Amino acid sequence: MGASAKLACGMATAALAACSFAPDVPKSAISTAPIAQSEFVTSAIAPVANDEPKSNWWRLYDDPELDGYVAKALSENNDLKAAFANLDRVLAALGENRAAYLPSTDVSAGVTYERDAARGPTQDLNPEELSYSSGFNLSYEVDLFGRVRNSVAAARADAQAAEAALYSTRITIAAETARAYADICSANQQISVTENTLNLQKRTVDLTRQLTEGGQGTKLDIVRAQVNVENTKASLPQLKADRENARFRLATLVGQPPAAMVEAARDCTRAPIVAATIPVGDGAGLIARRPDVREAENALKATAARVGVATAELYPQISLGGTIDTTALQIASLKEDGAVSFSFGPLISWTFPNIWAGRARIAAAEAGMEQALAEFDQAVLVALEETETALQTYAAELERQSALALARDAAAQSAEMAQSRYELGADDFITVLDAERTLADAEITLAQSQANTTQFQIGLFRALGGGWDNGPSDMAGAAGI
Repeated sequence: MGASAKLACGMATAALAACSFAPDVPKSAISTAPIAQSEFVTSAIAPVANDEPKSNWWRLYDDPELDGYVAKALSENNDLKAAFANLDRVLAALGENRAAYLPSTDVSAGVTYERDAARGPTQDLNPEELSYSSGFNLSYEVDLFGRVRNSVAAARADAQAAEAALYSTRITIAAETARAYADICSANQQISVTENTLNLQKRTVDLTRQLTEGGQGTKLDIVRAQVNVENTKASLPQLKADRENARFRLATLVGQPPAAMVEAARDCTRAPIVAATIPVGDGAGLIARRPDVREAENALKATAARVGVATAELYPQISLGGTIDTTALQIASLKEDGAVSFSFGPLISWTFPNIWAGRARIAAAEAGMEQALAEFDQAVLVALEETETALQTYAAELERQSALALARDAAAQSAEMAQSRYELGADDFITVLDAERTLADAEITLAQSQANTTQFQIGLFRALGGGWDNGPSDMAGAAGI
């Protein structure tokens, strides 16, 4: 608010007009730029649609077991419970600030015994030496300079920021639950691929032993084949440990001890995948949807309101109040007219401030607003960056997975041909071993790529800011903010 506006506000005081010194919330040049609101740069290279993303994105996997775990996490996760409690705490603070709009009251009552020291001690109390009193005070602050109004506005913005932080936690919990479940399924798949490879290699050892006994092979061939078997066996313990660790993470996410999740996703043998195009929307929808952006926006609103609070502290506080007091020597006499006194009128309280300290507080509040604006702009840029990065990574992994699938098919054909030629004596055993190693590597690499694809999909959903069943306006309306 400029000097002329402050002067006008001061002149209006005489007419009991309310003023506010809170500046308008600065406009973000980044979030309103057309380039930030357009379609994503990488949406053309990934199998995605421009439709608005779904809030319950995990249901796109069409996996009832996953749906159940996410639902349980969203109701039982302790981090989420803590976020709800924090929101309740901030809402209580908002209620306390709103209470300043209402009059404050004070009720008192007492009885007093008085004795003149010159009379000396006495055993019996003289009733006339007892006096009774009662009182009622009422005070209401006239918020001429917006101190109360801006305090409430700041508290409201704090509550909305806490609500957005709660949604950020929900997004994280849903994504991490889906990620842990996918890790279990991926580990099961890789364990299955490794065990199938191990069985194939064991058959090669048996066949080599039979050929050696028939004079077609050597003991060195048997040893070489056994080396492949042992190397494959060595990879199984780590895969099983990864699966159990993912179960432990899933247990924590759904609010359960690890022992309760030892059978989680037991029958899931492949990481869930969304085969259809993924709806991603555009930049404008992302900025409006991302909870961290909304949190930064409300933090900016709160700082702007606190500039108004700091400025209002330089001006007097004006209150309207009244007092009723009664004093009598007997309780029954308290209601008599002569025992009652009252007063009513305005009260101006103005503690003359150190003007330099007051201006320093205002400057600090304004600097805080500039900081909040920069943090809001950064939150917008980070949201756009994370989404573009997630889209790029997802598209690249899909292309990689397609190539790996072709390589696996070629490796399987090569291993089959090498085995046949070795049995006919056309190739040596080294060719068979190389072909089998190549096939094993191709199988496990493809399985890992499929797991990566699911993880990158989850990362994309998280970057898009989906993850609640009810929109933010529903919770805000229920909370009265």
